[in-house]
Amino acid sequence: MAQDGCLRLHLQRTLDGLCPVVFRELTDPRELARWWGPDGFTIPSVESDLRPGGAYRIAMQPPEGALFHLVGEYIEVEPPVGLSYTFRWEDPDPEDRETVVTLSLHDIDTARSELVLDQGDFTTERRRALHEEGWSQSLGKLGELLAAPLD
Repeated sequence: MAQDGCLRLHLQRTLDGLCPVVFRELTDPRELARWWGPDGFTIPSVESDLRPGGAYRIAMQPPEGALFHLVGEYIEVEPPVGLSYTFRWEDPDPEDRETVVTLSLHDIDTARSELVLDQGDFTTERRRALHEEGWSQSLGKLGELLAAPLD
């Protein structure tokens, strides 16, 4: 994950659903609140001004402990294939700094798409690993949601 001495996170996932469906899951506040966050977390609120320069704020409630917030600004919004934004914690850990998340989508076939996530640069391997775990669990929940039969 190190590139030119930088600590970066790179994940790829195949998801049921074409790019417009997955893009909506990634950007619609109601949908995002259904799958965002590590296992056991709930998302009481998502505020989003989905446009370049627009801000977002996600309230995250861990199973134990106090509510905290993730905030940032959208850099690029390219429906239905791309999204880029800054990512920072309110009241960050001393090892945290603002990172940039880039999400790219492309259709694989008539029913599935691939999501490619890139995030960085992290200050420590410990923080990169923490984000990898959180994203992996979140994207796992997104995959289950998209694979579930419609009622």
